[in-house]
Formats: sequence, structure tokens, C-alpha cells
Amino acid sequence: MKLNRKEFLYLVSRGAVTLGATALPWTRLRADSPGPVMTALSNYMAAAGERTLPSEVVEKTKHHILDTFAAMISGSELKPGRAAIAFARAYGGDATGTVAGSTVLCGPMEAALANGVLAHSDETDDSHSLSQSHPGSAVVPAALAVAEKFGSDGPGFVRAVALGYDIGPRVTMALGGGKFRTESHRSTHSIAGTFGASAAAGCVARLNAQQMRWLLDYAAQQASGFAAWERDTDHIEKGFVFAGMPARNGVTAALIVRSGWNGVDDVFSGEDNFFEAMAPHGDPAALAERLGERHEVTRTDIKKWTVGSPIQAPLDALDNLLRRHPFQADQVQRIVVRLAASAGAVVNNREIPDICLQHMVAVMILDKTASFAAAHDKARMQDPVILKHRAKVELVPDEELERRMPQRQAIVEVTLSDGTRLAERVEAVRGTAANPMDRSEVVSKCRDLTAPVLGTATAERLIERVLTLETARDIRALRPLLQRA
Repeated sequence: MKLNRKEFLYLVSRGAVTLGATALPWTRLRADSPGPVMTALSNYMAAAGERTLPSEVVEKTKHHILDTFAAMISGSELKPGRAAIAFARAYGGDATGTVAGSTVLCGPMEAALANGVLAHSDETDDSHSLSQSHPGSAVVPAALAVAEKFGSDGPGFVRAVALGYDIGPRVTMALGGGKFRTESHRSTHSIAGTFGASAAAGCVARLNAQQMRWLLDYAAQQASGFAAWERDTDHIEKGFVFAGMPARNGVTAALIVRSGWNGVDDVFSGEDNFFEAMAPHGDPAALAERLGERHEVTRTDIKKWTVGSPIQAPLDALDNLLRRHPFQADQVQRIVVRLAASAGAVVNNREIPDICLQHMVAVMILDKTASFAAAHDKARMQDPVILKHRAKVELVPDEELERRMPQRQAIVEVTLSDGTRLAERVEAVRGTAANPMDRSEVVSKCRDLTAPVLGTATAERLIERVLTLETARDIRALRPLLQRA
């Protein structure tokens, strides 16, 4: 009789089979050899620390590092960020890791967790629509924590971050992306973040190909999170699930493997593998698809506006209309915003300003922009002037736009009191891969987020240092620029 592994181990546990030399061959308990996908993936990851990246990938990676640092620093002023800093202060560990926007130093796992929550304290950080993830908020804090632990240089840090973007999004795309998220009720954001953070941290820790295979095993074992975060009203649990937990998971995986732990050689194939457990109909081959050719950081969006993703296109549309045909808020009779139904449901009359479409449209027509401060002024949601103009905004679900998801397009129609009708359709949101922000726009956003916390002079030095990371000898030189004086 031929037994499979589960049957064999069951009989061992019941005493029906002993493990003597002649009982059964040991081969059924040995690890399988790594398959072609794992081999390609682990070799690519192990070589990433020394691999020269195309100049445009380096530039884009620096944009995302700067954008994530800005989200971390601005997040220190928000409720989730304050909670993260308090946790790091109370459970600090060894003082090797910087906690942004504070004076706290702590251990690498605590620093990664805290900075992850800081980076996703609101809707400021970047996003990757095809994988349904927010890579930067997990990848950058994990890479920073391990880089500070081991004294990585700037080029190594940039390469590690780029690797994290390459790996994390590929995992949830291989699982099925948005379809997997909807059907499984799992958090793609957390799963992609855990793998991305692990890859980045492993790269900084200089793990070899064998160690990278074990790193991916421990990332898979920690991959977790499910959609209950959608009921979180203070954004604290969301910040933990999207970023703090996966950043910590990634640092944990890298450090335990570096310390000498081993694991399963190929968690993506063989019995009880990751795909069998998570998504039996997933596509493991997609994990290694065009590695080194298609860099996922170049397909990751940076938000022009510090608001929820479904609100980006409507604000772009209003910004375009205001430039072409300036009008005052009191001239507006009605504003109709058409969005995909699934996108509109996320931002329809929400209680938090930066994820409330109607509120942010009212802010936009009054201020002619949507600053970070305005997007986080909850008290202003009760301002009679805001409420007056908010009442003019109508959100209409649009089936044609729904078919274009995950592209978050919008149609905005403004009717003025004199009967003038203005309309604008946004198909490629500013900051997406199809309509990327340039360096000056990323810098402008960073100033808006960091100067109120750090001061203008320090914010300018931080921007300069990040944009010249290829010359940095030790990433720890960033610490005084990331923290409050």
C-alpha cells in the first residue's frame, strides 16, 4: 500500500508505524527540490542587491521612497500615527530603528511596525491597482529598519525597495488580484505587503538564494489579514493590516533567516503549498513573469491628492475645469460626479474627510485645491459653508465606468447658476502609470506633508538627500531628517 505524506504522519502519530530504519523510506519526509518558479524567484532576489537598475527605475523608486517618507512624517500628526509612536515608545527594544515624525528609537521590528502604521495613517501613500495593494507603506519601513540595523548604503537601499515592489504585488496578482480579494475576503494589501517587505528586508540583509527561499516560506506563513478592516472607523486597524503588520512580518522573516533559521525550500509548490491553501486556481508562474524586465514600481501610483483613491479622478476633473473655466463656489448650482459603483461605495458620505467624496468636492470648489491640512480637518466637516456646498454634490453610479475597473475613472458635470454646463472626464488619474507625476510634483506634495512637522529647512534637506540616495554611504544619516528636532 502506498501512503501519502499525511497518511504516513497520521499512522506515525497513532503508533501504527515506527520510524525504524526499515519501516518506510525517509524520502517521503524530505523537502522537495525547488521548482523552476521558486528557483527563478530566489535567484533574482539574491542578486538584487548588486544589480544595476535602469536609471528611470532608480528615479521612480526614489519618488516612492520620498512619497512614503512624507506619508510617515505627516502620519505622525494623525490618530493612528500617534498610537504607533506610543507603542514604539513603550516597547522599544534596542535603539537601532528610527520612528519617523518622533524622537523615538527602537528595535527593527518595532520600528517597521510603527513606521508602517505611520505611512498608512490615512490615504496618502502609494497604491498598485492590479495587485490591490499599497506597496510603499510596508516595503519602505521594512527596508529602512533593516538598513539602519546593518548600515546599508543608499544604492543598496534603493535596490532593496525596488525589489520589494517587484515581489509583493506579483504575489497577489498571481493569486488573482481583485477577484481573489472579493471571493476570499482576505486582505490583498496585507499579503502583498508581507511579501514585498520580506523581499526588501532580505535584500538589505544580504540573504543568498537558499536563504531567500526560506524567507519566502516565512513570509507565506505570516501572510494574513481579512476584510473586516473595512469596518475600522479610526484607520488604526487598517494602518496595521495594510502596512504595520506586513512591514513587521518582513523584518521578522529576514532577521530570523539571517540568524540561522531554515525552512521549506519551496512554499509555492508541493504538498500543502501556499497556492493550495490560498488560491487553488491561482497562477504560480506569474510570480516570476518578466522579472528584471517589468519593474512593478513603475506601475505603482503616487497620489497627487491626499485622499482616498476613488476621489482622485473627481478632484483631477475639478482642477482641470477650474483652470479652463474659473468659477466660484457660490456660482455652482449642482455638481454630478459619476463613478464606478464599487468605487463610489467606498467614498460615499463617509465620516472621515479624506475618504468622503462630497466633502472633498466642496473643499475643492471653495479652496481651488485640496491640501493635506484641508483633507484632514475633521472639524471642518461641520462648517455651515462646507455643508451648504456639499449639499450640491450628487454621486451617480455608472455601469460603463464599472466595466473599466480597476481604472478609477470619473465624469464630473458642473452646472452654474447662469445655466452654464461644464463637463470633464478623467480616464488616467494624475500620478498613475498612464499619467505619472514628475519630480517637481512629487517634491511639492512632500513639502506640503513634511514642512508643517519638520520645519521648512529640514524638509528641504530630506528631499535633497532622498533624491541623491545613490551617493549616500550610510542610510542612518537620514535619521535627523526624518525625526522631529
